Amino acid sequence: MRPAPGHGGALRPMRRAITTITPARGRNVELLLTALAIGVVILAYINVSVAESGTVPTDLLGHTGILAAIALTVHLVLRWRASFADPIILPIVTLLNGIGLVMIHRLDLAAGRDFGSGLALRQLIWTGLGVAIALAVLIALRDHRVLRRFTYTAGLAALVFIALPLSPLGHSVYGAKIWIKLGAFTFQPAEIAKILLAVFFAGYLVQTRDMLALAGHKVLGITFPRARDLGPLVIAWLAAAFVLVLENDFGTTLLIFGLFVAMLYVATERISWVVLGLGLAAGGALVVYQFASHVQTRVLCWTDTFSDQGMQQCGQLATGIMGMAAGGISGTGLGRGRPWLTPLPESDFIFTSLAEELGLIGIFAIIMLYALLVERGLRSAIGLRDGFGKLLATGLTFVLAIQVFVVIGGVTRVIPLTGLTLPFIAYGGSSLLTNWTLVAILLRISDHARRPEPEFDPASMDAPTQVVKTR
Repeated sequence: MRPAPGHGGALRPMRRAITTITPARGRNVELLLTALAIGVVILAYINVSVAESGTVPTDLLGHTGILAAIALTVHLVLRWRASFADPIILPIVTLLNGIGLVMIHRLDLAAGRDFGSGLALRQLIWTGLGVAIALAVLIALRDHRVLRRFTYTAGLAALVFIALPLSPLGHSVYGAKIWIKLGAFTFQPAEIAKILLAVFFAGYLVQTRDMLALAGHKVLGITFPRARDLGPLVIAWLAAAFVLVLENDFGTTLLIFGLFVAMLYVATERISWVVLGLGLAAGGALVVYQFASHVQTRVLCWTDTFSDQGMQQCGQLATGIMGMAAGGISGTGLGRGRPWLTPLPESDFIFTSLAEELGLIGIFAIIMLYALLVERGLRSAIGLRDGFGKLLATGLTFVLAIQVFVVIGGVTRVIPLTGLTLPFIAYGGSSLLTNWTLVAILLRISDHARRPEPEFDPASMDAPTQVVKTR
């Protein structure tokens, strides 16, 4: 018995040929795209000023410089704490946030408000606070898997936040009791609940997805879960109905229920959950429609907007649609339309304001930005190696996607109008704080998804000895 001659020497070159390839971090690409996004915002800001007064604003660098400093700060923190984070997310969010600021500033000018007393300054302050919270999350949360420890705590906290407007702190706006008022400030606690619910659903489904995916009975070729496994779906449905009936908040109801059904389908890959979810949603909506007058009004606005009764009940929806029609393909141009004719043009109907002045082309570009943001979130989910992270990234991405669909679908009459806000663009501090926090968690998750795993170095082992038989 003797080792094969030259075998060890043949292995040594192979060991030296094995190398670890580190993927590109993309931080320089992120910086370039963020600078491009800031440039687009600056051009839009100049366009508004020239259309309004015929001059370039003297405070251009001050107003746009704050947004640029905010974006640059996030970029530097990502270089420091999450160097492998997705390089496309920050530029998209910066551009969407900047577009919203420009349109709100444009509406301030139309209403005779200067920057110091207008809504745009408040929105910029809320942006700064939202980014500060996002940076704190990026620095403190080194591993998203830590959140799994708080699965049931997050679920309980979400229920508390959802029910908080029913307490003495509750504040009703336009018939929906979804706000709490603390002194001069109002806040929508359901915005925080949507992140907490995503954490709860992800943690719960990781523990139970095998039972939900494997057990069941086939009916017409579709595997339906057992009755005792329907508990979570029924509880989610009842919680959504509770919010709808007591708080008159159809948007939050749709978001909660849609989020749970979407995550349940992703976890189990069973179409039966979607069928059951749609059935429960349709049944619940039909029952509520019979007893809730505000739901009947929303359906009327959806189905018969331009009738005499529809114009009386929902004139803002009709006005918004006519504003979008006035914009046409290319739009009237920033600062040259009349978006203020629609009530709430800076919040609920900011999409129609943008559609009027940017036209179909500009609005399609904004929708594509949202689509790309959703794609990057789902890409991060696919790249993760732990089940909790996959579901959490998917849930947070669906939170954004559902909001965009519900808002745009509502103002364009695809679905009944609801009270959700367009992420990063619409005026509102609660939405900005929550969505920047959501993006921070997605950036942390994407850092783990793109970061290479430590690889085993075969050169550290002694070369194996091949044994051959000899005669």
